[in-house]
Amino acid sequence: MAGGRWRDEELEGEIQRVRGAIQAWAEQHDLWFDCGFTDYLKHVDSEPGDPPVVTLLIVGGDLHNMFEGYYGGELENGFSRLLEDMGYWYENRDGATVAIYPEEGGALSARFQSYFHWQWVCSLIEEDTSDVYEELYAHFANRPEDLHRLHWRDFEVLLFRIFQNQGFKAELGPGSGDDGVDLRLWQRDPIGDVLTVVQAKRYAQGNKVNLTEVAALQGVADAERADRALFVTTSSYLPVARRFTARIERPLFLAERNDIVAWCAQAANGVVLDKSTLVSKGAVEKLIYEVAQKRDPRIVRARSGYNTTMNEFALVVKETKHAALLMGLSGATVSHDGFGQRGTEVPLLDGSTIGRLTGELVWRARRNVRDREVTYWDGRHLFYPWNGEPMLFDYVD
Repeated sequence: MAGGRWRDEELEGEIQRVRGAIQAWAEQHDLWFDCGFTDYLKHVDSEPGDPPVVTLLIVGGDLHNMFEGYYGGELENGFSRLLEDMGYWYENRDGATVAIYPEEGGALSARFQSYFHWQWVCSLIEEDTSDVYEELYAHFANRPEDLHRLHWRDFEVLLFRIFQNQGFKAELGPGSGDDGVDLRLWQRDPIGDVLTVVQAKRYAQGNKVNLTEVAALQGVADAERADRALFVTTSSYLPVARRFTARIERPLFLAERNDIVAWCAQAANGVVLDKSTLVSKGAVEKLIYEVAQKRDPRIVRARSGYNTTMNEFALVVKETKHAALLMGLSGATVSHDGFGQRGTEVPLLDGSTIGRLTGELVWRARRNVRDREVTYWDGRHLFYPWNGEPMLFDYVD
């Protein structure tokens, strides 16, 4: 740790130290069986909270029983003291995972927050979630130095999404063997689409783009018969490269880090925080009518509750390959035990449903496809297509 500042590799070493101490303690007490560790982002696939989860302890066997209170409080108190001595505390999340947190308010907690937020931002670099996740753009608008930390391919994908956000029809190149074109942009024009070819270079600030690279893009634009060319770098340009662009007839624009930062700020401001406004009321009313008539995979359900069984119903009102917007649905009771504590329910789809199209009841989720089954994960619940049958609920703990 240099000057009180934790470097990434030191944080990674600290995570391993904490994990090693926990495992050694559990083995010493013969509790380590069917246990392990995982990363919060890998397990939850969601934005880190505050305070951040340093690691997730996966518990099974006797260690699980300890957290469930089977052995009295002495062992669990010993576990708590172990963490406290290292500057950490824990929370039993759901009986199967235990979250380990750093002490709040300290420099280490703040540094872990920044470290895990960066990892989450990198996980957002997908090709089609640009109207849902404003945090991606806001991060680079506020911390432009992190542009240099991106993998070169992620930098290209980031630009691809920025240009999509600006209204261009964009095509992302293959990443290698692209013949000098990283992206192609088309802009609608009354006399025909305007094609711009883009070359992207993620360079250190001191590594300025030279004449040869800019002239090469001009040659590619000639070969592609492009209307315009755009060179984008996280660095800047040598004066000779700028003089070259001033002499040629075709527009060849040179963009640098400050331009990328401005684009990110513009994109972040353009992503609507109230997700309910991203879909029209008329379109949702039509969707509600359609799905109410039959079993439809756009009606989804998640199970929640610890020692209870609760249903979370939602309607997929918009989706792309990697993202979706869900609108929460109320449940309608089909049968119950006379007290409303146990029974079955279905999602409510009637004239009142459109009233749920509000900012509080429309939220984003990550869309995944595995073995041809589509699921939606919002950071708390995993939604599956509802099977059309009344679902059991049980509120008795």
